[in-house]
Amino acid sequence: MEIVYDKHDRMQYHPDFHFAHGQPFSDSDLEYICKFYEADHTRTISFAIGKTEHAIRTKVNYLKKIGLFERYKNRNKYW
Repeated sequence: MEIVYDKHDRMQYHPDFHFAHGQPFSDSDLEYICKFYEADHTRTISFAIGKTEHAIRTKVNYLKKIGLFERYKNRNKYW
């Protein structure tokens, strides 16, 4: 299967890379996304959790909108 990118240079769904496509986000997925979203590329996060870049960006926007992004980002921090 060929790798296809959209007009925003995001990789479209590919079964070899997006193994968790269509499955709900787990709490650990959300924590991972929020912790690394501002420090890493969305494509790298996409490969790590098996979701498309678009799904990750959409989820981050939603979490920020409802005020949960910072909660997941700071979860399990020991200072």
